[in-house]
Amino acid sequence: MIVVGGEALIDLVPAARPPGALLPRPGGGPYNTALALGRLGAATAFCSRVSADGFGESLLAGLRAAGVDLSLVQRGPEPTTLAVPSLGPDGSASYGFYVEGTADRLFTLPPALPDGARALALGTCSLVLEPGASAYEALLRRESGRGLLTLLDPNIRPALIADPVAYRARFLERLLPCASILKLSEEDAHWLGGRVSDWLAAGPSAVVLTRGAAGLTVWTREGAEHSVPAGSVVVADTIGAGDTVSAALLHRLAGAPGGVPADWPDVLAYAARAAALTCTRIGAEPPYATEL
Repeated sequence: MIVVGGEALIDLVPAARPPGALLPRPGGGPYNTALALGRLGAATAFCSRVSADGFGESLLAGLRAAGVDLSLVQRGPEPTTLAVPSLGPDGSASYGFYVEGTADRLFTLPPALPDGARALALGTCSLVLEPGASAYEALLRRESGRGLLTLLDPNIRPALIADPVAYRARFLERLLPCASILKLSEEDAHWLGGRVSDWLAAGPSAVVLTRGAAGLTVWTREGAEHSVPAGSVVVADTIGAGDTVSAALLHRLAGAPGGVPADWPDVLAYAARAAALTCTRIGAEPPYATEL
């Protein structure tokens, strides 16, 4: 089983008509990753705190339909976090957030993960918003310490980070040493300001960089570097594409001995195909296994 920890929220996505209308869509990096894993056929559990409001019920219904285990989901009466993406001419998204007093940031450390857990993925807002951020960090440290494959996707949202210097230090000194795989976008890499060699030296066995239309690249601790092109598709928007990459990577890596694949280009090509299909749809709508 692959466990995905982090926020579930509602994206208010701009509608084609009427002008100015917003459509509520399930979202949040970890939520999208769990949904994508379920659709790809991986045994998956979601570990989060979700509101008991109507949005929360809708979020859980989406995961349930994808076959995701919800036994690690905590519930609360607080409202669901809202994100408002603004789309650029190329379909890329930037975000504003409504996060004060919302349920997901009140996550607490669970006593244990299921016995069959093989991998843990964490990322996005859940690594920033306290007090939940400290609980997710504790979960990462605990599960890394007992040998689980761990994937870290910082998915930087600058609007939520009050102290960038402190976050960068925490990322490098406390989070990276517990990560098996670091997956990040070019925008994340630019904001973090580090180098691949620095990140690999901090702990991960591999760094996977998403480069939009230019495809994906991986660097490994052993010195290997592999790249694959992105799929050629008509882009509706890029919401959830990076999360789909995380899911596809986990789906392939969790079954590899020690999380090290025999064929990195094949793993990257699979992730690129999955992300390309997500980009053809409005909102975070990752593909099913049959589509790949």
